[in-house]
Amino acid sequence: MKLSDLKVIISGGAQGMGRHFALRLAEAGAKVAIGDVNEGGIAETVELGRKGPGKVVGRRLDVSNEGDVASYVSWAHQELGGLNALINNAGILRDGLLVKKDRETGAVKVLSKEQWDAVIGVNLTGATLLARDVVAKMVETGHRPGVVVNISSVARHGNRGQSNYTAAKSALAANTKTWSLEFAPFGIRVGAVAPGMIETPMTQGMNQKAREGLVAAIPVGRIGEPEDIWLAVKFVIECDYFNGRTIDVDGGLTM
Repeated sequence: MKLSDLKVIISGGAQGMGRHFALRLAEAGAKVAIGDVNEGGIAETVELGRKGPGKVVGRRLDVSNEGDVASYVSWAHQELGGLNALINNAGILRDGLLVKKDRETGAVKVLSKEQWDAVIGVNLTGATLLARDVVAKMVETGHRPGVVVNISSVARHGNRGQSNYTAAKSALAANTKTWSLEFAPFGIRVGAVAPGMIETPMTQGMNQKAREGLVAAIPVGRIGEPEDIWLAVKFVIECDYFNGRTIDVDGGLTM
């Protein structure tokens, strides 16, 4: 698919990678609808998007809320004059060991259900609801070809202290294959990109010691940039023979 032909929803588009994707697509002439819970960030991204030949619109979106997703998809379809693409980018972290024993007091702590539910709700359920409703709209209106790009993570292979995040991102990678089979009759491809450690507001909020340790373990010797991930997303969109697979873009990092 040509970037200039896209009428695309990007979740988590108020900052970080989502904002970068939106601006890159606008530069290429695409029509973009961003959704996020960060309304201030939405406004900033929309304003920045005015510089490109494309179009960027935005509205608040809580991907974990089924009704909100349905309403947003209908709105985006109307604003963009149709839909033929989705970038499932929204994600949050609520890290913690599943079971932890305090070295000094001996007290046992566990990962709370609230931590689990929050991450699964946004990173997996939200992505699934968006994929379902966007593809349903595309099928209803006969828009084809189409493409869905899921943003997974290197953590899908397993990472200490991220049971919730790993579960969500590994499931999203697995469903990339599942959805590619289910959506094929409608002319819709599905691919995924699994970033390693990328310079975003999310990683900037990490524990500094943990962050430094991760960066030191990256074979290419640096943290990734949103542009690194954009190059992979662009490939998934433009290569019509790519389908049902996940591309790891992690600088060679092994967790």
